[in-house]
Amino acid sequence: MRNLTLFTFLFVSAFSFSQNKLEDLLAAGIEDAQRFASGYISPAAEGVIYNLSNGWIQSANVKKPLRFEISVIGNISFVKDKNKSFTLNTEDYNNLQFRDGSTSNNVATAFGENKPNIIVFARVTDDTGAFQQEVEFELPQGLASTNVNFVPTAFLQARLGVFKATEVKVRYFPKIDYEDVQTELFGLGLQHEFTQWLPVDKIFPVAISGFIGFTNLNGSFDFTDSQIVEGANQRFAVKQNSWLFQVHASTKLPIINFYGGLGYVSGKSDFDVLGTYTVRAGTPLFETASTFENPFTVKNKVSGVKATLGTRLNLAFFSIYAEYNLAEYNTASAGIGFGI
Repeated sequence: MRNLTLFTFLFVSAFSFSQNKLEDLLAAGIEDAQRFASGYISPAAEGVIYNLSNGWIQSANVKKPLRFEISVIGNISFVKDKNKSFTLNTEDYNNLQFRDGSTSNNVATAFGENKPNIIVFARVTDDTGAFQQEVEFELPQGLASTNVNFVPTAFLQARLGVFKATEVKVRYFPKIDYEDVQTELFGLGLQHEFTQWLPVDKIFPVAISGFIGFTNLNGSFDFTDSQIVEGANQRFAVKQNSWLFQVHASTKLPIINFYGGLGYVSGKSDFDVLGTYTVRAGTPLFETASTFENPFTVKNKVSGVKATLGTRLNLAFFSIYAEYNLAEYNTASAGIGFGI
């Protein structure tokens, strides 16, 4: 399945819909399509923001000036059942109806699965509002249909001591163009160790620091395969910005260390449906069939607290670390680093 391939290779993850035909919802009109897309996409947007807030800090003990470390870090966020479905009530929609005659059903989000498939229909009209015909299609499946129940990401991260008690961090994932998908990630952080300014720094093997980090994710997915909606330059574009503010503590031992922290996550996500869309279905419609240009954007804002517990193993120039983060989306992180 392309969904799983894109999810594995790219941070766009749950936003890859090539076989789900989310664009077919435009047959019900922009308002209905946007309402459905909001329920379908929002859990994925939140999950990716929480996922990328992890993996920033493996020690409260910052690097000395000009000392550095380069790491490869992976995160896996676990999806809760409540984030796999949402309630679709046709009374909230203008044209969308269930084929079985029901008015309300729990349907899959980008993380869920419809078992069995759920059939809906929309009454297609032209620009004058005149009824033309009914369009029938299946609601989109989510990643659970490919047995994926988590959000994976991976990236390169570097930390460099710049002056006493302070280091900067950079995370990066290069721009990748895989089939019809493009994505890239960049992040920047600043960490300051408070305990280096206290007289107890040389007595107790414990460090305490504060951290601020910013991550930006951009991705897009181009598609043209639809029997219901035709057009040009059709694509989904994802833009995410997230912030992490965290207080962190860790031991300062030669080989094995333990660390933990308490942080606040804040972020926003824009999911843009771009391009030109002309509704087509079954027999040809009149020449006045509805055409949409850049039809809508789904916006999400996320905020919440997170707690981190982890351990780090130092082996000469190498280090291995693993941690677990408690938040709206619990996340396991692991990495390996090299530095001096």
